[in-house]
Amino acid sequence: MADVQATADAEGTTTPETFTRRVFEDLEQAGVVSNTFTAFHKAHGHEVHGYGIGESGESLDLFVTDFQLTPLDTKLTKGQTETCFRRLLTFAVRCRDGLQQHIDESFDVYDMCAAIEKALTEVQRIRLFLLSNRVATFTEVPASDLDGLPVTHEVWDLARLHRHATSGALGEPIVVPFSPPLPCVSAPSSEEDHSVVLAVIPGQMLAELYAEYDTRLLELNVRSFLQTRGAVNRGIRETLLHAPGRFLAYNNGITATASQVGFVRGPDGVPTHISGVHGLQIVNGGQTTASLHHTLTRDKADLSEVRVQMKLTEVAPDRLAEIVPKISEYSNTQNRVTQVDFSSNHEYHVEIQRITRSLWAPATDGSSQETHWFYERARGQYTDALAKARTPARQRQFKKLNPAKRKFTKADLAKYVHSWHRLPHLVSRGAQKNFVEFMLRVEEAPPRVDLQYCQRVIGMAILFKAVDRIAAIHGAGSHKSMITTYTVARLSLATDRRIDLDRIWREQSLSPVLESAVHDLCPRVMRAVTAPLAGNHVGEWAKKVACWDAVSEVPWTVPRALSSELLDQPLDETALAGGTGDETGAGEEAAQFPADEWYAIEDWAKETRVLEPWQRQLAHFVGKRLELGEEVPEAQAVQALHTRTEALRLGFTPAP
Repeated sequence: MADVQATADAEGTTTPETFTRRVFEDLEQAGVVSNTFTAFHKAHGHEVHGYGIGESGESLDLFVTDFQLTPLDTKLTKGQTETCFRRLLTFAVRCRDGLQQHIDESFDVYDMCAAIEKALTEVQRIRLFLLSNRVATFTEVPASDLDGLPVTHEVWDLARLHRHATSGALGEPIVVPFSPPLPCVSAPSSEEDHSVVLAVIPGQMLAELYAEYDTRLLELNVRSFLQTRGAVNRGIRETLLHAPGRFLAYNNGITATASQVGFVRGPDGVPTHISGVHGLQIVNGGQTTASLHHTLTRDKADLSEVRVQMKLTEVAPDRLAEIVPKISEYSNTQNRVTQVDFSSNHEYHVEIQRITRSLWAPATDGSSQETHWFYERARGQYTDALAKARTPARQRQFKKLNPAKRKFTKADLAKYVHSWHRLPHLVSRGAQKNFVEFMLRVEEAPPRVDLQYCQRVIGMAILFKAVDRIAAIHGAGSHKSMITTYTVARLSLATDRRIDLDRIWREQSLSPVLESAVHDLCPRVMRAVTAPLAGNHVGEWAKKVACWDAVSEVPWTVPRALSSELLDQPLDETALAGGTGDETGAGEEAAQFPADEWYAIEDWAKETRVLEPWQRQLAHFVGKRLELGEEVPEAQAVQALHTRTEALRLGFTPAP
C-alpha cells in the first residue's frame, strides 16, 4: 500500500491504476502474462481495467481490479468474485458485438475494444484475471466458455500476491506429476546440495507443459526463445515435421532443474522412475521446448513419435539462486549466449546504487536542503528503508531526503536510457522486455559507471519525467508512456543528443526554453504514434520500428532559442552508450572501410529493416564524414563498427 500510494502521488495517477500496473509488472516478470495494457471502462453490466495478448498470440487476457484503501477491513466474497468475472466476460461479449462503434476513437478504450474484437477471432483461449488487494474467500472459479473458446478464471488476491512476492522465486513453483512415471538413470553424486538423473520425456508432454506455463518454464534460462529465424530452430521444425522419429538422435535435448523430485526406487534404493517434480525450470533447451509447442499448435504436427532427452538436476532450494544460473550458463551451447545476469546483483546495478546512495542532488527550491535520487536496485528497497525509520518523525525525515517522486527502478533506468538513445519502440514493448534488451547492450559494451555517468542518467530521468508531465497536459491518456518515450527520442534525434544533461542535473529541471520546445513537439509526436497503420492498434504500433520511422520523420525544427542552449558536441557518448571510455583507434578503423560501403549498409538496412533507424543514420553519418575527408569521432566510430558487425551477421555483403 505504501509503495502504491507513493507511486500514485509521484506520478499523479489513481491508486487503482497504479496497483493494476504494479501487478502487471509482477505477472509479466513471472511470465504469467505479456503485452499488457491498462485501460479502464465501466458501464451497465460490464467493467474492465486492462487487457493483454499472449506472447504467442494464442490467449486473450482480460483484467478487472478490486482495490480498497483499507484492504484488511473486509474480505472479497464469493459473490463479489463471481460478479467481477461475470462483468468482465460481459465486456468481452460486447466487444465481440461491436462495442467500439459506440466509443469515441480518441479514447484508449476504443483501441482496447478493437484489439479484443480482433483477438476473439484468432486466439485459442480466454483468461480472466481478478486482481485484488483484499483476501478472497473463494479462488477456485470453474472454467467456462465463450463461443467455443475455453475461459479460465484466475484470482490474484492479497494472499496469492504475498506468496508470489515472498516465495524467493519469480513465480509460483511449477508442479508436474508424471503418470506413468518416467524411467530414469540416476548418476551418483558426492555433492549434498544437488543430484542428477537422465530421462527421456515425450515431446507431446513437453509441448503441453509450454502451452500451460509458457515462459514461466524458462524463468531461469539465460536467453529467450528466438522464434524460428535461427538455423537451429528451423532445423528443429523440419525434423519435427518430416522425421519425428529421429528427433531424439538429432536434438541435444533439454537441461532442467527442480527443487524437489519424486522417485520410484528399486529394491536397492536407487531411483528407477520419476513420479513428479516440484519447481520445474528448463534452463537449457528453451528453443527446443517452444519449437515443439509452436510446431504442434501452428503446423498441427503429430508429436506422438517425438522423444526428448532430459538431464534433470534436483537442487536444494537454498542453493537455487547460486547453482541454477551456472547450469544454464555453462550448458547452453546451441547458439551464442550472452552471459548476462538479469538479476539485481549485476555489477552495473550494484555500482549505480553505490554511487547514488551518497550522491546529493542540488537544492532547487530556494532552501539549502539537498536530496537523493533513490535507485531501487531490488524491488521494495524504498519501502524497506522507510520502514526502518521506525518513528513518524524519522519517516518524515527520510521522505524529505528521499522524495518518492525521485525514486527510480531498474526498469525505469532502462526506459530513460533507451529513450535518450532513440529506441522508443523497445521501451514500448514493456518494462521487462525493454530491460532485457537494455542488459544485453550493457553486457556487450559496459558503460563506465562513475559519478558523472550517474548524474547524466538522472538528467535523462528528469527530462523523461518532465516530458511525461507535459504529455499528460496534452491529453495523452493511457498512451502517455508511449508518447513520452517517443517524444524524448524525437527530441534526442532533432538535437543530435546535444541537450546539456549536466545542466539539467545542476538545475534539477528543464530550462523554460527546453520545456517550451517539448510543449511544441509533443502534440506532433502524439499524432504520429496514435495514427497506426491499418490493422494495428496503438499499443502494437508503438512496438514497431516502423512507428519510430514515422515519428523520426515528423516535421519539426529545433527552435532558435533552444539551439543556443545546445552543446557544440554530443556528450561523452562512449560512456553513455556503452564502452569503457578508453577505446582508441575506432575512428581510424571505421575509415578503413570506404564511404560507399557505409552508404551500402544504410541502403541495405532500409530495404531489409533489420537494423534500428539510429544505426542507419549512423552509417550515413560515417559515410558522409569519410566522403568529405573528415575524421569520424571516436564515440560514433565505436557504435558504427558495432553496427557494421551486426549488419554482416544479419546478411549484409560488402561489394568486392
